[in-house]
Amino acid sequence: MTQAVNSHVRRHDTYHDRFAFGDDNKVHRYVIVDPEIITLAPTDLGRIEPPEIRKLVLDTPDPLRWDCFTFAIVQGEDRFTVLIAIDHLRADGMSAGVIFLDIQTTYFAALQSAGATPIPAASHREYSANQRAYAASLNEESPEIQSWRAFLAANNGVLPSFPMELGDAAPDTLGAIDVFDLIDEDQGRRFEAVCRAAGARFSGGVFACAALAEHRLTGAATYFGLTPFDNRRDPAHALTVGWLASFVPLAIPTAGASFDEVAHAAQASFDTNSALGAVPFYHLLETPDRSSSDIEVRDRPVPMLSYIDIRKLPFGNDFDGLRAGIWGDNRLSETVCMWVNRMRDKTQLVVAYPGTALARRSVLRYVKTMRAEFTRVSDGAGSRTDA
Repeated sequence: MTQAVNSHVRRHDTYHDRFAFGDDNKVHRYVIVDPEIITLAPTDLGRIEPPEIRKLVLDTPDPLRWDCFTFAIVQGEDRFTVLIAIDHLRADGMSAGVIFLDIQTTYFAALQSAGATPIPAASHREYSANQRAYAASLNEESPEIQSWRAFLAANNGVLPSFPMELGDAAPDTLGAIDVFDLIDEDQGRRFEAVCRAAGARFSGGVFACAALAEHRLTGAATYFGLTPFDNRRDPAHALTVGWLASFVPLAIPTAGASFDEVAHAAQASFDTNSALGAVPFYHLLETPDRSSSDIEVRDRPVPMLSYIDIRKLPFGNDFDGLRAGIWGDNRLSETVCMWVNRMRDKTQLVVAYPGTALARRSVLRYVKTMRAEFTRVSDGAGSRTDA
């Protein structure tokens, strides 16, 4: 396993850099030019209890340290568990499946003395440089810039915010993470059929349910949101570990509309704006020759709504048998992030939110309303909002 982990870390250049803030307030990158010099050596911690294991994972260094990742093996009587903790700076959500596949393949090849040569991984560093150069090449007349600005203008010049009160958490207050079941496998098939009939995919239905939930709770006539977008359009990046995700804006009219109409509009908004995933919003703010005086950036981080079909990830249908899983810590304490995950037997909603009593009440009310939309659609009741 030590060989497999070292091979993995040397192979992916997302692990080969570290960053630091300089006196000039710029971010400096330090690069390990020769990854073959990286050697991770195991440390035997002896017999420790689950709380100590959890602390080991949560003590993974912050992203300004090179080693902001932890690989660990927990040896049981008849099996062992591999734990991997990686700062989100180095790995997006899709990277989880790549990391699992990469280490497992290398490990079993070593056990079988197969001597297999791993497929070269495309460079995350080069991807980042190309993305930044592309964003810098745009000007105010570029369609991508115009589209972002139109989205902001429609939302009164600001990025989206969670529609309900969250309260003010103390600086040392940890966030909370809860998991909710939305619909089961049969309901999921019926839900998808309704979406397809409306000219949308399952993802469009997810965004529609969120939009309708917000309308019912606040009366907002249009839903404004951000959803993560996987930028692995080049097949070479399919096996790349790193941050290759960005955000796509969603603007979805809801007032007086049926679910079919909202789902169709949601899918159209996502499909039309998907090209904006190649232009991270914050690149627009940091480009010196581009005016941002008319853009308001809120103090609280921007919420997001993610949809992932877990069944399509590497080994997605085998996660239960492999006892594999993905977890987030509870350090996100300033905004609400939601992940709708479609699995083989059900569709779940994971919500990370500030650890305040007010935030919990708001989130529970939001989830209850959103679940009702999913149930209404999958059970054939239909849905139309009030104008």
